[in-house]
Amino acid sequence: MSGKRLKTPLYVIATILFGVKTYIVYRFMFNIEVENLMQEIILFLNPFISAFLIFSISVWIKKTTRQMKYIKYTALIGTVILFVNLVFYRNFTDFITVPQLFQSSNMVDLGSSILSLIKVYDIFLFLDIAFIWYLSKRHRDVVYVNYPKSGRVFALVLSLLLLTGNFFLAEMERPELFTRAFDREYLVKNIGLFNYHVYDVFMHSKVKSKRLLADGNDIPAIKDYISDNIRSDEESDLFGVAEDKNIIFIFAESVQNFVINNKVNGEEITPFMNNLVKDEDTYYFDNFYHQTEQGKTSDSEFLVENSLYPLSRGAVFFTNGQNEYNGLSELLKEEGYYSAVFHANNKSFWNRDQMYDSLHVDDFFDIDSFEVTQENSVGWGLKDKEYFDQSIKHLESLETPFYAKFITLTNHFPFELDEEDQSIEPYDSNSATLNNYFPTVRYTDEALEQFFEQLKQADLYEDSIIVIMGDHYGISANHNKAMSQYLDKEEITPYDHVELQQVPFFIHIPGHGKGETISKVSGQIDVKPTLLHMAGVHTDQDLYFGNDLFHDDRKDFIVFRNGDFVSEDNIYAAGICFDGKTGEPLNDHNTGFTTTESKNACTSFIEEAEKELKYSDDIIYGDLFRFMDFN
Repeated sequence: MSGKRLKTPLYVIATILFGVKTYIVYRFMFNIEVENLMQEIILFLNPFISAFLIFSISVWIKKTTRQMKYIKYTALIGTVILFVNLVFYRNFTDFITVPQLFQSSNMVDLGSSILSLIKVYDIFLFLDIAFIWYLSKRHRDVVYVNYPKSGRVFALVLSLLLLTGNFFLAEMERPELFTRAFDREYLVKNIGLFNYHVYDVFMHSKVKSKRLLADGNDIPAIKDYISDNIRSDEESDLFGVAEDKNIIFIFAESVQNFVINNKVNGEEITPFMNNLVKDEDTYYFDNFYHQTEQGKTSDSEFLVENSLYPLSRGAVFFTNGQNEYNGLSELLKEEGYYSAVFHANNKSFWNRDQMYDSLHVDDFFDIDSFEVTQENSVGWGLKDKEYFDQSIKHLESLETPFYAKFITLTNHFPFELDEEDQSIEPYDSNSATLNNYFPTVRYTDEALEQFFEQLKQADLYEDSIIVIMGDHYGISANHNKAMSQYLDKEEITPYDHVELQQVPFFIHIPGHGKGETISKVSGQIDVKPTLLHMAGVHTDQDLYFGNDLFHDDRKDFIVFRNGDFVSEDNIYAAGICFDGKTGEPLNDHNTGFTTTESKNACTSFIEEAEKELKYSDDIIYGDLFRFMDFN
């Protein structure tokens, strides 16, 4: 006698398969930090809760074929979202936001970078899809798709209860998660990738409405904050030192500070920049941080131009490229400077053509201004030595004084370099990215040395100040194991991770003779007021969040876009306050702060950091400068 075969609801099968797969990606492919049992429980539960919520909708579709199609295609779409985030995360250690979906024009230029991020084993992410399709086609006798009204209501109520429970646990683990959501990793860890994307869509709609509702009433509070906490009426010792001189600003792609005065395989990584540190005409800032977010190089440009913070989601160059700004190029233009940007890439990449118009840049030498061939390019485009070589003739043609920005390309992920251009051997670790980073950094260093010589030959050197700045990190947290090997550390802690966000910053003034190494905490937010004051430009009417780096009376901390910060005494990262000198944690998530003094060390800066980020966001999202007359 044969009994009836027990059927399993198809949406339950899909939920289990998709939940298991997503948890594996969370735990072993994303670099998500799990600090306690509660976080582990939440991280495990949220992929199943999200999957159950989405797949259980199918019970309300009465027609069997349509119900099966819904489950199959929903599983496919969800897997594609998971896969795209995984590829993105491998490069940026971050998750995609809605604004970045509108940056599809950048995809054309990514090429080999994307291919290097896709792994053969990624195909396993799609196995559950194949199994669900197989069941729906061949084994309909083992899956259940017809539900009574009570079964449909039960699925709906249970999905909502699970979602509420997830949010309740998340809020317990991370209070004010949704109101202080600077860090996308916390959101994904606590509510899941797919709920994070729903939240992101909501936030995108919310910020888009800010411009429509803005009327300038927020400006007085921002002015008061800047006047009380940032602006100084005194002039620094270097005020006017560069007056009427050319300003040449080099964005050194992905160069981090750990390579300066360091070696690999027994050889100096950056011999030219090492010598520049010791040069009597050079000011070198060895405690200087990049503050970029998802916009990376474009964010560093935005920081330098405006002394405003980049956005937490997407790139300002894309989302708010048509805003009114009071940028460095425009202010120098009012003092008689001609501004130009040199970048051997497409004019539309990162929406630069639009943004440079908003910043009042006079000339943009893009890829059409260079002769780019297969022989003289690698990775993302024109090799740095060839780039500087071809740029000199354009630089000589500019009206003086000029403010010229150069954006290099060779030291860009995935750090490709022809063998004949490698003057040092790659490192040997489990990370090809870190291994190949050192030869490309050396190549950029050699290109910078060549450019200095070319400036001398073109009689531009003596009448210029030359600024070199690393634009953002090159080695993400995905390569912490290899980085800990290179730095001879047991592991890379959140404290170490913040320290690795230091980038080199040089101000070279030929003939000055008073250069030194300055160790005060500083960041890209400080560049605009510094250069304006060096050029003899007063900034009394401007709104900005940085300080003149040569001024003694300046705020003693810098803020990252995710709300972390570095002060003179402490580093705050991943919710932990560290002693800035020893790296010892002063608190943890379970025990809180160890002393009243340690609590005071960080809490006041946390509030200050959030306030600055909010005020900067208000300016950008509301396009508030359109309501101001800076004259």
